Amino acid sequence: MGLDSTFLEKTGSFQISRIVIGKLKIGVDLLEGVKELVIKEGIRSGVFLSGLGALQKAVFRNPKVMPADFKMRDEYRLFVEINRPLEMVSFPGWIATRENGEPEIHAHFTASTVMNDQIVTLGGHLIPGTITSIKCAVIIGVIEDSRIKAALDPNVNQMEIFF
Repeated sequence: MGLDSTFLEKTGSFQISRIVIGKLKIGVDLLEGVKELVIKEGIRSGVFLSGLGALQKAVFRNPKVMPADFKMRDEYRLFVEINRPLEMVSFPGWIATRENGEPEIHAHFTASTVMNDQIVTLGGHLIPGTITSIKCAVIIGVIEDSRIKAALDPNVNQMEIFF
């Protein structure tokens, strides 16, 4: 591999202008709580630096099949709902603003729980239905840069981050 080759589609370098911490109430939808925090703080783009706390319930979404055209639909996904106490142990993702001004939140999360007296860790895409419990907090690194946008990528039929 010479210096001319690259595996990267695109790169960008940005500054974190501030850090926002939000503690969510018990019994709220995690995704909706994060969206409320983003709107309240006027965050147009950023990255999730951390997320932790207990959950009452978690819903994970993962691909079970990757279609040849990369255009995911629910029939290609597995949804797993866990209705027991969990500990959120990671929360990576990004925030960007859609053309209509609405925030696009693309987050994954990892959570552990006890099953058959063993600690089990699960992860996947954050979708509606994950419910907070105690000590649930999200930390966001805010990036003030108008080049960062969210839009539908027609190649994969999904919302994507552009910069």
